[in-house]
Amino acid sequence: MTSGIHHLTLITRDVQANIDFYAGFLGLRLVKQTGGYEDAEQLHLFYGDRLGTPGSLITFLVWQDGSAGRVGHGQVSEIALAVPPASIGFWLTRALTRQVPTAGPRQEFGEPVLRLRDPDGVVVKLVGVEMPAASPWLSPGIEPGDAILRLRGATILSETPEETAHFVGRFGYEAAAKADGVQRLVSGSGDVIDVQEAAGFWPGAPGTGVADHVAFRAEDVAAVTAAEASLARLNSSITNRHDRKYFTSLYVREPGGTLIELATDGPGFTVDEAEPELGKTLMVPPSDAERAEAIRVMLPQFALPGEPRPTYRDLPFVHRFHVPEQDDGSTIVLLHGTGGSEADLMPLARRAAPRAGLLGLRGRSTEEGTARWFRRLGEGRFDQADIRTEAEAFAAFVEEAVKAYGLDPDRTTWLGYSNGANFLAAAMRLHPGLIRKAVLLRAIDVLEEQPQADLSDSATLIVAGASDPYAPGAAALAEQLRKAGGHVALARIDAGHALADADAGTIKAWLAGAPAK
Repeated sequence: MTSGIHHLTLITRDVQANIDFYAGFLGLRLVKQTGGYEDAEQLHLFYGDRLGTPGSLITFLVWQDGSAGRVGHGQVSEIALAVPPASIGFWLTRALTRQVPTAGPRQEFGEPVLRLRDPDGVVVKLVGVEMPAASPWLSPGIEPGDAILRLRGATILSETPEETAHFVGRFGYEAAAKADGVQRLVSGSGDVIDVQEAAGFWPGAPGTGVADHVAFRAEDVAAVTAAEASLARLNSSITNRHDRKYFTSLYVREPGGTLIELATDGPGFTVDEAEPELGKTLMVPPSDAERAEAIRVMLPQFALPGEPRPTYRDLPFVHRFHVPEQDDGSTIVLLHGTGGSEADLMPLARRAAPRAGLLGLRGRSTEEGTARWFRRLGEGRFDQADIRTEAEAFAAFVEEAVKAYGLDPDRTTWLGYSNGANFLAAAMRLHPGLIRKAVLLRAIDVLEEQPQADLSDSATLIVAGASDPYAPGAAALAEQLRKAGGHVALARIDAGHALADADAGTIKAWLAGAPAK
């Protein structure tokens, strides 16, 4: 029977910091980067050995700038990597030199263990133990005798440790030892699952800096099918099977609540004919092939160790850059609509300006858990104080971003949709001279009092949907901007309030100097 851990999956909030730690510091290979198979607009990274062998894999779902989770019972609390026993001193020195938080070394189950914390706070144990490396991978600065060998194991926190251990035993694990409230289980492959009693501890909560699941190995799809039938007879939690292209997966929760996956060894990560070198190409799930380019624009960019990289500044608004392969030096800054994100408008902007750099911003106000640029007080009423406060923060962002990123104000266009467009229109008048070129999609005027403003140096395109119930508000806004001296073009397209294909063409023509229609 094929046994052992196939991979461990966690969640990170900073893709570049994650790459720097797992590929740069630990020296693992990035063997695959994909759009997620549950959500193609979520980046998924896979680290491992030279070929991405099952048993060497750590994967990360990227929730860029997402909220932190909480480690608790019903969750993997620590992950462990095997290193040669004599290398512990090397890794301690390397960690101290690079200011990676450490604890130890100490002995656990007779093995030297050095604990590290990754940039999200995840505990990564380096365990000195002889285990065979299936397909070794070496990174600069790490000698063969010090390199990570493979996965050693994972620790599960459980309020029902005996039941959890029994369930894990179904996947080829046997009880080996017990110490300090931890039951150690060992697979035929030699890796371990430590089940730690966590009675009375708080439950885990999803978010960045926590584990999503542990995946065990299955020989093939037939083994997954058999496991699915066996779990059904057991009356386990609901099971879900999925084709992940590189392996077939079955998901189930063990009695203590931890998400368990069963994943086939094949077909593996070398099946992509369009990828000449593992980990270098962003792959998109086959089901999303028709919108592959849009997905590639939306996913956060990063640089592998040694490659040029963008440097993000700590500014008042969460933001993300997308730099095209052929950059013409222009920039479009994007402000999403209600409930959107900093990446939502990137596909639209890319169609309108294929060679422009894209800078997406995230609104700071929230309403019922959704991101906005300012609060509402009720139907048709807006929090005027909040608009002004956020506009001040926005003005500070603009000033700092121009300096930090070298933006050319004459070659920068500010594009907002719905709530983001409404906010842009308000900020233009509250802080004259801040924005010289703006595109406002489905916008209305949200200011109750019109400030004195000179917009004579500004050019604005307002795009209204012909069947949008807010379309009359677009015309009224255009009039207010013109009264302030702004140069305003009002275009009407065959659309409602939602974005439409015609938006990109209208924006592209206006940016090229064509009159709006």
